[in-house]
Amino acid sequence: MAWMQNPQSGRGRAGMISLRTLLLVFTGGLLVVVLVASFITSFSHFRGYVSEQLTGHARDGATAIGLSLSNAIDGSDPVASASLIDSVFDSGRYLRVIYLNHEGEVIAGRRKSLDQIGVPWWFRSVADLPLPVAEAEVVRGWRRLGTVQVVSDPGRAYRDLWRITSGLVVAVLLIGAVGLFVLFLLLNRALRPLTALEEQARALGNREFRRHVTIRSTRELNQVTEAMNQMADDLGHLFEGQAKLIQHLRRLSNEDPVTGLASRSAFDQRLKVEVESEEKSAPGMLILIQLWDFGSFNQTFGREEGDRLVVRIAGEIGRFMAGHAGSFAGRRTGADFAIYLPGAMPADASVWCRDLIADLDGVYAGLAGSRTVAVHAGLARAGAGRSARELMSAADEALRKAQALGDSGYQLANGEPEYHHNLETWRVILTEAIRNERFSLWLQPMISERSEAPLYYQVFSRLDTPEGELKASVFVPMAERFGLVEQIDRLLMQRVLERLAAEPGQQLAVSLAGASVASEAFRQDLLARLEQAGDRAHHLWIGISEQTIHHHRTAVGLLVRALGRINVPVLVDRFGVGGVPFSYLRNLRFQALRIDNSFIHDIDSHEENRFYLESVLGIAHRRGVRVFATGVETAAEYSVLCKLGIDGAMGYHLGRPFAADQQPQGD
Repeated sequence: MAWMQNPQSGRGRAGMISLRTLLLVFTGGLLVVVLVASFITSFSHFRGYVSEQLTGHARDGATAIGLSLSNAIDGSDPVASASLIDSVFDSGRYLRVIYLNHEGEVIAGRRKSLDQIGVPWWFRSVADLPLPVAEAEVVRGWRRLGTVQVVSDPGRAYRDLWRITSGLVVAVLLIGAVGLFVLFLLLNRALRPLTALEEQARALGNREFRRHVTIRSTRELNQVTEAMNQMADDLGHLFEGQAKLIQHLRRLSNEDPVTGLASRSAFDQRLKVEVESEEKSAPGMLILIQLWDFGSFNQTFGREEGDRLVVRIAGEIGRFMAGHAGSFAGRRTGADFAIYLPGAMPADASVWCRDLIADLDGVYAGLAGSRTVAVHAGLARAGAGRSARELMSAADEALRKAQALGDSGYQLANGEPEYHHNLETWRVILTEAIRNERFSLWLQPMISERSEAPLYYQVFSRLDTPEGELKASVFVPMAERFGLVEQIDRLLMQRVLERLAAEPGQQLAVSLAGASVASEAFRQDLLARLEQAGDRAHHLWIGISEQTIHHHRTAVGLLVRALGRINVPVLVDRFGVGGVPFSYLRNLRFQALRIDNSFIHDIDSHEENRFYLESVLGIAHRRGVRVFATGVETAAEYSVLCKLGIDGAMGYHLGRPFAADQQPQGD
């Protein structure tokens, strides 16, 4: 029989027989019972009929012999009696013919056995035809001479019964087999929607709402499939509505409603994380941009034209950020904008800022007509020991200096050197590091209050250079600029799989760069490595940033589905900063979201981010998706996250990064 299995656990459920098997067994058993009953009835009827024929035949034979011995010949003559009995026995179908005197002594008789009738002995035992003894009196006048006993020969009856029974058995088996086969086909056709419904139910359990059942069957099953399809549509619309609502709330609290750039508070929050977080802090450049005399432009051309101008300016800034991985921008007030370039140095940022100002000045002048316009910018460098507030003040001071010069231009904050490793030097440093594999693995635990052991260890890569050890936040932007990040990710995956081989029970997580995910060669190589790793790959989480999902939707879809087929969990990294609609959560199967640390920083006092995270947790958990947090650096932040029901958290408060070949360091 076919036993059902739980596809989630992979364990058989004893005693859970499938509906198809149950109906087949019951209906097939009923058919067999009917055929067997019909066979038994027919067999019994024919056996009774044969028995009656044998009884009649024996009675007629006894009567005929008795009359012949009484009238035709002298029944008292043994010789004559024996001749008569011999002739009758040889001409008839008798098993035994005996002539007894009135004292019970045999005067004459014949008999034979049933051993050679051509019927198996076991069938004779089963059929067991009755052999009644027919008797007739032999008299002479008023004197009784004896008794004739006749038993009919059942050999022919057994042969007929054997032939009929064999035919009935063959007919029953043939009809039963055909009937069961037809029943199987009918059940398969009638119950075919159940298989599709089961797959649809599993899809709903995995929060996939697009699967519909189109197979038609009986009226009742059609009603069930229509109800399931309607439920899938309703759940899909409900999820989409919730996702749009949360996305709308995120935009209200984190995006400028006119330009779509980050709001002032959201930009300041993310900037604070970028420059003050111990792990993420790295060299970078802050650019403050202001359109000179924007207030007069608004008064002259109207608010609608002013909004049009800032939207055009935001578009140019968006195109600028597209060429600088990891950069982000925001609108501060009116025509004031801010851009942060992680990993950038003053000399490079100066060149990029000069070109950007020229583009913005062209847009401004084109819309302002004959009015005199200007675009100014101030640049300040982020570094160790400089807070976000100090960085902003330095950039603002540089902006005021640029404005004092009058024409469009920029100024660097006081004390900012314009010399550093040039691009060619950076290329040499990275190329040699890749060639010599001078990368080290660092791990940081993802902690859950419901588990004593870490859920997994997030893997960070650091670059060993003659000038010291560089964090990924420093060299990755440069590697992306030179197109080397794919090679770095290959080395990283090689080291991680080697680590899993050395520590089989350890859970690790790796975040891939967008360029690596977009590369078909990298994806194929990654999948080949993971398949070769076998069960070890199940202990590895693959992280894909939300920006990568937004910019490389097709490549991400191919990779996520391929990873799902080999049971490698995938999480959305830096969730919330990509500004991407939640629809990808419905179309792609992710096992977890990792909230960007800009939403976690000071969440104990940031009501908007707390409400946003609470909404994300609700919709993610209803889809069976876990939610992790990064950048937890205070006990107050972790307390709020635990109350909200976070599945795991990571940060300096919970565990500092440590070299993979060392023991974890204390907090």
